[in-house]
Amino acid sequence: MLQPPWLKLLDGQPLPATTESTQMLRRALADSNKSRRELADLMQSCPALALSVLRAANSKSSGLSEQTESLEAAISRLGLTRTEALLNRLPAMAEAEMPRAFRQILLISQHASQQANGLFAGRLARLWQEIHWGSLLFLSPIWTLLAAHPELFDDWEQRVLIKGEPAQKVERELLGVPLLRLCLALSEHWRLPEWITQGYSLLVNDRRLLVRALHISRNNEHPLQQQQCLDDDSNLRRWLTQPANSVLLANCLAISAHYSWNSPHNLRWQRLTGLFLQTPLDAIQQLTHQHAVNSARLMPNSDLWHPTVALVWPWSERHLQAKVEPPKPLEIGEWRQHCTRLLAQPSPFSNVLQLTDCANQALQACGMQRVLILLADRNHTRLMTQQHAGLDKSAVGLSLDPQQSQLLRRLLSAPAQLRLGPSNIAQYSATLPGTLKSLFPSEHLLIRSLAANNRVVMLIFADHNGSAFSDANIQGFGKTVQCIERALASFASRGR
Repeated sequence: MLQPPWLKLLDGQPLPATTESTQMLRRALADSNKSRRELADLMQSCPALALSVLRAANSKSSGLSEQTESLEAAISRLGLTRTEALLNRLPAMAEAEMPRAFRQILLISQHASQQANGLFAGRLARLWQEIHWGSLLFLSPIWTLLAAHPELFDDWEQRVLIKGEPAQKVERELLGVPLLRLCLALSEHWRLPEWITQGYSLLVNDRRLLVRALHISRNNEHPLQQQQCLDDDSNLRRWLTQPANSVLLANCLAISAHYSWNSPHNLRWQRLTGLFLQTPLDAIQQLTHQHAVNSARLMPNSDLWHPTVALVWPWSERHLQAKVEPPKPLEIGEWRQHCTRLLAQPSPFSNVLQLTDCANQALQACGMQRVLILLADRNHTRLMTQQHAGLDKSAVGLSLDPQQSQLLRRLLSAPAQLRLGPSNIAQYSATLPGTLKSLFPSEHLLIRSLAANNRVVMLIFADHNGSAFSDANIQGFGKTVQCIERALASFASRGR
């Protein structure tokens, strides 16, 4: 269930509109010769107003229980005066001043609308308004989210699309709630067109039905067998014929094309669209490419990404690339302070926690961006997190059994240092626990085991957020762990 803070925040989040579009619509609303249909068409240039008008027309305060599915009907229900009042509430600004992530999600919605109009509106002519406005507004809950927190778009792209992290895990960390469940709750709260709510409800509550359809759609080269499978599953066959699916399909095609035309996600939705339309896959691919080109022609040139650009690229290319952060520079003054404290005689630390906290800060000062310090128990039966930096929440309270990892057993047997890189990562990766590999998803990693009184007591894992190490980095790490090892020896001998 959507958390109340999210509901309150997004329900009251104003959506920006360009100054140009608001001025044009203000003139159109003052023109008595403009029909409701013409006004609705003009509002496509201002999706923020389209959403505001539809929400107001379907709100419980309107006193009408029946939802309106089209913008033309919503304008008629509200009247021109109230529609203009809604327009005046929108923050108007130059397009360049609007958050880029917000503008990018609007472009994806407009691309989805073009796909829906091209693929489905002609076949379902009497339902063209439901198809058009449903596909355009399907992602509107995400519009408000990115208007409030535009940084989430880039974080989600990098972690889910590029690094391949599970979407629900990332969304729970970033939002506290799965994104689709948030969208469903907002769709229901705002009383958006029924087809939008049905689409989110399917993705959240009835994924098994969708999985069965996707499984059948894979056999696209044998339409007769597909039809036989559908005949054997009457519930699935009835669902597949629902026109409401057009809205979901168009948006999934647009979102997956945003990443890559030949990604498994895009192919999956192309196949399902082919099953829905009973059209061969190659024909669906040709149509989606044509409609994407039409979409790009209708949109002005801007700094935003449109997947049409990738149609002329080599098929294996991706426009999204992993961001490699530059190595953190050595903080010489800070590093020396921490190392001086580690080397002090007698030991200035009253407990292990103080010592490892200083060690953690020294490692970061020497340029390490992700650090994990594990302490071993007396019998080397357990490794526990003592300090960490730059890692996700799963590092807290981490407990590992060294007996389950050949590499950990070797590191605990004697002090040693291991540098992982592209040349040896395959050799050692299989011997590392999966939890550690998920915390450090990279080909460049430094591992060091440290001893006190001839017994290994600590393991250190560190990297540069996945980027390669320089010679200076390796030297700085080596000097730092030498200081930590001497601090351990001094701490162990205190009071003797």
